[in-house]
Amino acid sequence: MLALTLVGGLAAWTGLPMLLAPFGASAVLLFGQAQSPFSQPASVFGGYLVAAAISAAMLALLPAVWWAATLAVGVAIAVMLAARVTHPPAGAVPLVAFSTHMPVETLFFVVLAGAFCLVGVAVVHHRLPPRTVYPRPRPLEATPPSRAVEDSAR
Repeated sequence: MLALTLVGGLAAWTGLPMLLAPFGASAVLLFGQAQSPFSQPASVFGGYLVAAAISAAMLALLPAVWWAATLAVGVAIAVMLAARVTHPPAGAVPLVAFSTHMPVETLFFVVLAGAFCLVGVAVVHHRLPPRTVYPRPRPLEATPPSRAVEDSAR
């Protein structure tokens, strides 16, 4: 509740109430599915950053029409997947950006400030009883067996 209140205040302050939709979906993941890879801070920040960057680039290159907005969503999803920072709610950022015609600086500020508020409150929330491990520790990258044999032969 506190996280959405902070994000709601940010949306009201900037005059962009449509941003509540993706942040509301993020809250479901962060507070209801905290162990999901989509809920981890790297995915939240990375997903929103990718979506904002793709939105800004597409707005600069294409007309603000429906097909450009949907193309921006597709490109944002592809880049999030490739970068391994998938955060599904961030996929809505291009739709919000294209429908509101917000300045790029505002887009980045609001999206990253909202992500910071949500993740910050989630970290504190999951430290309160009953405690939950959040963020989840990243597993160490395993060395492929063929590489391990090569390394031990040296």
